[in-house]
Amino acid sequence: MSRSSATTGARQHCQELEDALRRLRAHGLDQLARWGHRLAAVLPAGGRLLAAGNGGSAAQAQHLTAELVGRYREERPAYSAIALHAETSSVTAIGNDYGFEQVFARQVAAHGRDGDVLVLLSTSGRSGNLLSAAMTARAAGVEVWALTGAAPNPLAEAADQALCIDAASTATVQEAHLVAVHLLCESFDAALASPGTAAVRTAPRRAVATVRRTR
Repeated sequence: MSRSSATTGARQHCQELEDALRRLRAHGLDQLARWGHRLAAVLPAGGRLLAAGNGGSAAQAQHLTAELVGRYREERPAYSAIALHAETSSVTAIGNDYGFEQVFARQVAAHGRDGDVLVLLSTSGRSGNLLSAAMTARAAGVEVWALTGAAPNPLAEAADQALCIDAASTATVQEAHLVAVHLLCESFDAALASPGTAAVRTAPRRAVATVRRTR
């Protein structure tokens, strides 16, 4: 590939990301703010956030849990958040004994409690192990949020709430998901600092925000 071709490809990549972020700003911020406020009610009260994804989405999910157990910007208490895919012994044992589709569902059954939150990230929205986790979580009273690619997709339909990024490439969806993770953390921290947040105990049980390209 020539240098000019590589530069053209890089410019196109950046433009696609800029477009996706513009749509996220227009259509996704309210959803992320609601999620942040919900977490600010759940986690300080002793609830837990579980998160999972495959491949690059696993890295995004683990990024989210790290920000909650550690900190995002301001100093604050540590909160319970577990990246299920990072439990390597559990993942490999469950995969070996029960099959790959159960690697997250089995952990949700073990760790999830009524009122907890499960965040699932998938660019396709079709990963069988995430769908199994969503079904197990909802049966246990765990609220399920999905960050996915373009809607409609099975994971968005299986979740209680979803934020769907319609972008031209998997890479752009993942990059937008990282921004969404950071915005969720910002909303969480802001909600912690707001009086009356602890009273926010419930959220709409079906909400899908679609960040869609203009065809």
